[in-house]
Amino acid sequence: MAKKSKRVIVLVMALALLMLVTACGKSGETGKGPVGSSDGKAQTVALNGAGASFPYPLYSKWIAEYNKVAPNVNIDYQSIGSGGGIKGITEETLDFAGSDAPMTDEQMRKAPGQIFHIPTVMGAVVITYNLDGVNSGLKLTPEVISGIFLGKIKKWNDPALTSLNPDVKLPDKDITVVHRSDGSGTTNIFTDYLSSISAEWKEKVGKGTAVEWPVGIGAKGNEGVAGTVKQTPGGIGYVELAYAVQNQLPYAFIKNQAGKFVEPTLDTTTAAAAGAAANMPEDMRVSIVNAPGENSYPIAGYTYLLVYKDQKDKDKGTELVKFLWWAIHDGEKYAKDLLYAPLPENVVKLAEAKIKQINYQGQPLYK
Repeated sequence: MAKKSKRVIVLVMALALLMLVTACGKSGETGKGPVGSSDGKAQTVALNGAGASFPYPLYSKWIAEYNKVAPNVNIDYQSIGSGGGIKGITEETLDFAGSDAPMTDEQMRKAPGQIFHIPTVMGAVVITYNLDGVNSGLKLTPEVISGIFLGKIKKWNDPALTSLNPDVKLPDKDITVVHRSDGSGTTNIFTDYLSSISAEWKEKVGKGTAVEWPVGIGAKGNEGVAGTVKQTPGGIGYVELAYAVQNQLPYAFIKNQAGKFVEPTLDTTTAAAAGAAANMPEDMRVSIVNAPGENSYPIAGYTYLLVYKDQKDKDKGTELVKFLWWAIHDGEKYAKDLLYAPLPENVVKLAEAKIKQINYQGQPLYK
C-alpha cells in the first residue's frame, strides 16, 4: 500500500510539473514582442510615404538612421514626384507625403481633412547642362534662362550666351531642353522662378507642378532629368543640387535680384531663406524664389512632409509624430552632407507647434 501511495504521489507531481511547463510556454508565446524588441511590448508599425524626388537622398538617409533608434518602425518612402504625393495623401493611400510644392487652397479643400505642411529642409534647384569641356560656372541671366526654356534661344553659341561667357568656348550646337514629365515640386519651384522673372513666361506658361512646356523632352523624377541630361550632348535641365553633384554634372551660376552671379551652395540657399523666414506664414506655405540679398541663390525652396492633423490610426499616428519630431531635430544634422540647407531656428519652432497639434480623436499624440 505504501508503494502504491508513493507511485500516486510521483504521478501527481509529474502531472503538476507538466502543467506548469505548458502554462509557462503559453505565457511566453503571448508576451513575445516583435523581432529585435527587448521589452516584449513594442509593436511593429509600418508607415507608408511617397512623393517628391527632390529630398529623396536625404529621406533615404533619415529612414536608415531612424531605424537604428526605432527598429520597430518600418518606414517606406517612394520617389514618385510631388504631384503623386499630393494625390496619395488626398486619397488617403499614404500615411505621409513629400512635396516641394505647397498644396494650393483648391487642393487643400479637396482633402478629407486638414493637412499640415511640415518643412524639413531647403534645397537649391540648379540648371545643369552637358557641354564637352565646359565645367560648372557657366553664367546665366534670368533673361537667358527664360529665353532657353521658351525655345527662343536655340543654339549654345547664341550671342546672348557668348556675351555672358566670353572666356568659354561655346559650341555651334543645338540646345536640348530636358524637363520633368511627372507632377513635380522641383518643377513648381523652377516655374515659380520663371514666372517671377519673366512676364512672358508667367502669361504663356505659368507655374505649377506640371505645365505645358513650350519646348523640350520629358523625363521622370530628378533622377530621370539628371540621367537624360548626362546622356544628351547639348542638353540642359533643372534638378535638385544633390542630383547634379551625384551625377557629376556641371551647374550654372545665376544672376540674382541684386545683380550678382551666384553659385548654388548651402550658404546661398540659406541666404535665400533668411528674409522669408522672418515672415513665414502660420501654415508655412511659402515661396523663396528670386529672394532679395546679395548672396541669395534665386532658385531655392522648402520641401515639406504632408500629414493629416487628425490621425485615424493611433499607433501609426504616434510613430509618425515621433519620426517628424526626430526629423526636424536629430535629422537636420545629416542635411549638409547631402547638400540640403537645415531649417532656420524660427521655422523649427513653427514646425514643432504643428507637430504638437497632430492628434487621435482629439488627444495630442506628441508626448
